[in-house]
Amino acid sequence: MYRHILVPVDIQWQVDRRPGLEAAVPMAQHSGAELHVLTVVPEMGFPLVAQYFPKGAEEKIAEDAEAALHRLVQEKVPAGVPVQILVAQGSIYKGILKMAEEIQADLIVMAAHQPGSIESLLGPNASRVARHATCSVLVVRG
Repeated sequence: MYRHILVPVDIQWQVDRRPGLEAAVPMAQHSGAELHVLTVVPEMGFPLVAQYFPKGAEEKIAEDAEAALHRLVQEKVPAGVPVQILVAQGSIYKGILKMAEEIQADLIVMAAHQPGSIESLLGPNASRVARHATCSVLVVRG
């Protein structure tokens, strides 16, 4: 059914549950899909912003994010489920959409954790991803 499932996670969201990952794991097990666990970190591409950070800060942020994803995967994904760790930089929803295209995702499974209006019902990033993705998107309430 699925071959490549993209699971964006916010590693700064300090919770025990990861609803997107928790929903994606059994789907991957059932269909034999590879999980692609992604986080998107901010980009400091503007010289005005970059000057306030030490040299190499952007690389350190990406390395720390990758290490956090590895720990999360070790804790939440059972052995035998193929997993790829991905770190993108820049806008969250654009990073998710770009990575979905690059890995040729069949499905994006992501959590939304902000109740409110229609955009807030899904969360601003989940809403944008759902509107613009070229593959199916499953939004799981967090």
